[in-house]
Parts: sequence; C-alpha cells; structure tokens
Amino acid sequence: MPNSTAVLVLGILSIVFGCFFVGLILGIIGLSLGGKSRKLYHANPDLYTGYGALNAGWIMSIIGTVLAGLYVLYFLFVVAILGGTAVGLMNL
Repeated sequence: MPNSTAVLVLGILSIVFGCFFVGLILGIIGLSLGGKSRKLYHANPDLYTGYGALNAGWIMSIIGTVLAGLYVLYFLFVVAILGGTAVGLMNL
C-alpha cells in the first residue's frame, strides 16, 4: 500500500505531539496522504495489501488532528483570559 507506513507514523506522531502545534500539522499531512492512498485502494483493492495499517494511521490522524485542534482552542482561550487579566491589572 503506498504511503501506509508514512500515514501510520504521522498518525502516531500527531497523537503524541497533540499537545503542541506540531500535532495539528502532522495530523493534516497524515489525513491528506491517507485520503489519497485510500482512494487508490478503493479504486482497485486487488493490487494493494496493508490496508489495515493505512486505515489505522488515517484514524489516528483524525484523532490527533482533533486533539491538537482542541488544544489550539484551549490555548487561545487561556491567552485571551490571561491577556484580558493583564490588561485589567495594568489599568489599576
């Protein structure tokens, strides 16, 4: 299966680095590569083997992207609150 190992590694790394902004980028790359490879497999499944690894990596890329996206939202929320607090303290 083309890119199955790369998608699997990117999926794992997107979960591991989900608490950093790197996880979001790795997850998106894994989803892109996985989507292309899944289309190739579904077009002609008899030519390829290793679909399980590709599918697992694609699912982990989804999970890693969601976790990293939630972390980005959390980070922006915390920065907005702390930024508002710092501005409020400076006006005292």
